[in-house]
Amino acid sequence: MARLPAPGSVIVPDWHESTEGKEYLACILRKNRRRVFGLLERPVLPPPVAIDTASYKIFVSGKSGVGKTALVAKLAGLEVPVVHHETTGIQTTVVFWPAKLQASDRVVMFRFEFWDCGESALKKFDHMLPACQEKTDAFLFLFSFTDRASFEDLPGQLARVAGEAPGVVRMVIGSNFPLDTTNHVVGPAQERVQTPDKVPLSGPWRQRPFCGMSGGHRKSGSCLLPILVPEIPPLG
Repeated sequence: MARLPAPGSVIVPDWHESTEGKEYLACILRKNRRRVFGLLERPVLPPPVAIDTASYKIFVSGKSGVGKTALVAKLAGLEVPVVHHETTGIQTTVVFWPAKLQASDRVVMFRFEFWDCGESALKKFDHMLPACQEKTDAFLFLFSFTDRASFEDLPGQLARVAGEAPGVVRMVIGSNFPLDTTNHVVGPAQERVQTPDKVPLSGPWRQRPFCGMSGGHRKSGSCLLPILVPEIPPLG
């Protein structure tokens, strides 16, 4: 698998903090908070700042309770559920994020469509997994640092979910990084999952600078978007 691009080599870092970036960012905000978009909705941009949209479908996979729904909620700027509830079927969440490309100095609106499905539903209904896999551009595999079994399940998850899609982007994310000594995934495993494909490991997402709080757009779960953007080719 190709190595991840260096940070800042694909998109302009912190561009959304600039005057130009804030103009584009305003279209995905409402009262200084992230807007919630339906599957058929999109941000409304004034004609002078109209830009192309690059859309990607992303399937979030992992054992029950590792934080799949919480991760997607963070990325969408939603409140993270306090109590765990198994996702009863397929849940889709749309996230828009504008970015400026380094090479062309071009602004693109990225549209990420996250698919999250409960583990019980996947086991009960045979059509669920194929629906999540169909035309998927990337797979996010989650494990919990406090649940070693969820980490050891990754090779099976990779083979079962993404085994027939060798050209699709795959990324492993560690969640629930503990502040005490209850980390059950230690050593080099934190840096890279030891599989033949050397799938990149990104984590812990809950400890990243602007993932620590809910609320305004800067602290509402945009931490993984700068990682996803360089990993997924934006435009042909």
